[in-house]
Amino acid sequence: MSKELSDVFKLSRDWLSVQEVVDSVSSPSCGAISVFIGTTREDEADGRKVVGLEYEAYEPMAQSEFNKLCADIRARWQSVTHICVHHRLGWVKVGETSVVMAISSPHRHDGQQAIQHCISQLKANVPIWKKEFYDTQEVNWKENAECSWSNQKKPPENTLSEGKPK
Repeated sequence: MSKELSDVFKLSRDWLSVQEVVDSVSSPSCGAISVFIGTTREDEADGRKVVGLEYEAYEPMAQSEFNKLCADIRARWQSVTHICVHHRLGWVKVGETSVVMAISSPHRHDGQQAIQHCISQLKANVPIWKKEFYDTQEVNWKENAECSWSNQKKPPENTLSEGKPK
């Protein structure tokens, strides 16, 4: 008996509903739903506070990359049943949700690993860009350190100098 699988990707200029994402992956055959919710944080850069982000995407390519990501997740974790990712576009102020994703699986272990992989690879490969808006009225396009086209160097996992974090 084969199980029905679903992959849902939605880009939206509207508020994101965590419940809608969770409901879309719910299944009687799954005992676990792993969820990631990413929010816009008040960050500080060069004495400027982030007041919000503006997201843009190349939507056809974003859908294509999402499909590749789902195939990769399913190859690594065969028990994954449903995958759903909703990502905001447009203006997102500090404190609001930017991305919601959920993955269902019969047991938690695969789903938890898959959700971590999903957010990392979404940031690395799906063409969604963000522009930071600061309290100084300045703006700056930001790259995710994970993205394949980034000029930023990804920080090492654990950087210690004389026992103290750098």
